[in-house]
Amino acid sequence: MGNEMTGVEEKDILTCEDSENRSESPDQKKKKRKKWTSSDWTLVGMASLSLIFLAVFAYAPLYGLVLAFKQDGEYINIAHMITYGSWSGLDNFKEFFSNPDFGNIMFNTLGLNILQLLINFPCPIIFAVLTAELLSDRFKKTVQTVTFFPHFLSWAVFGGIFVLLFDFDTGILSSLKVDLLGDPNAFWGIIICTSLLKGMGWGSIIYVAAIAAIPQELYEAAKIDGANRWHKIMYITVPSIAPTITLFFILSVSGLLNNGIEHIWVFQNQNNIERSEVLDTYIYKYGIPQWNYGYATAIGLVKSVVSFLLLIGGNFICKKISGKGIY
Repeated sequence: MGNEMTGVEEKDILTCEDSENRSESPDQKKKKRKKWTSSDWTLVGMASLSLIFLAVFAYAPLYGLVLAFKQDGEYINIAHMITYGSWSGLDNFKEFFSNPDFGNIMFNTLGLNILQLLINFPCPIIFAVLTAELLSDRFKKTVQTVTFFPHFLSWAVFGGIFVLLFDFDTGILSSLKVDLLGDPNAFWGIIICTSLLKGMGWGSIIYVAAIAAIPQELYEAAKIDGANRWHKIMYITVPSIAPTITLFFILSVSGLLNNGIEHIWVFQNQNNIERSEVLDTYIYKYGIPQWNYGYATAIGLVKSVVSFLLLIGGNFICKKISGKGIY
C-alpha cells in the first residue's frame, strides 16, 4: 500500500513540475539560457575575422565596378575617376567586343582552361586514391611531402627554373636546337605540365582528407565479401568522395575564364604570344600600365558575370546528372 502511495506521489510531483515549466513566461526561459563563456566569445571572434576579410576585400571593392561605365583618360587617380569621371555608358564593353583580338583571346582562354579541366582536374583525385592505397605510412608521407613542396614556391621561382631549363641557348634542349618556349604550339602543353607538377600534390589534400574520413568498417566488410582493391576503390572510395568531387568540379567550371596571370606571365614572350595571350594578361597589359581603368574593369565585370552563369549552370547540370550540387 505504501509503495502504491509513493508511486502516486511521484506522478503528482512530475505533473506539478511539468505544469510549472509550461507556465514559465518567455522572459523566464531566456534567463535560464546558457550564458556565453570566454570560449564562445573566442570562437565568435575567430569566425568574425573571415567576415571582416570578405567585407574589406570582396564587398567593399564592388563600389569600384562603376569604373566599367566611366570614360578613360580623364584622371590617373582611381578615386578621382570613380567620383568625378564622366559616364561612358557601355562604350568600354563595345570596345572590347569589337577588338580584332577578341576572338583569339577568348579561344586561348577557353581552350587552355578546358584542357586543364579535362587533364588537371582528375589528376589530384587519382593521385589521392593511389596515395591512400600505399601500405607504408613512411613512404606515403615522403611522397606527400615531395609533391606538396612545389606549391609553396612562387611561379617566379618555379617557372623560372623551367625557363632556364628550356632556354634555347643554354637549356637542356639547346643541343637539339629546339625553341620550346618560343613555339606557340607547345605553350599550352608547357602550362598544363608545369601546373600539374606544381599543384597536383597540394590539390589532392582535400581528397586525401575525404578518403581518410571513410569508415574502415566498409573496407573490412568488402574484404570479407571477397572484394579486391579495385572493387574497394570503385564501390567504396569513389562514391564516398563523390560530393567533394562534385563541389570542386562546379567551382572549376565557374573559373573557365580565369587562367592566373602569374603562371602565364612567366612563360609568355613575343614568339608565343599567339597562343599565350589570355584575358588575364590582356587586362593587365592594356588596363593598368596604360591607365585604362574603365576598360580593364569592364572586362573584369564580364568575366565575373560569365563565371556566375557558369557556376549556376554547372550546379544545375550536376544536380540533374548525379543529384548532387552546391545547393
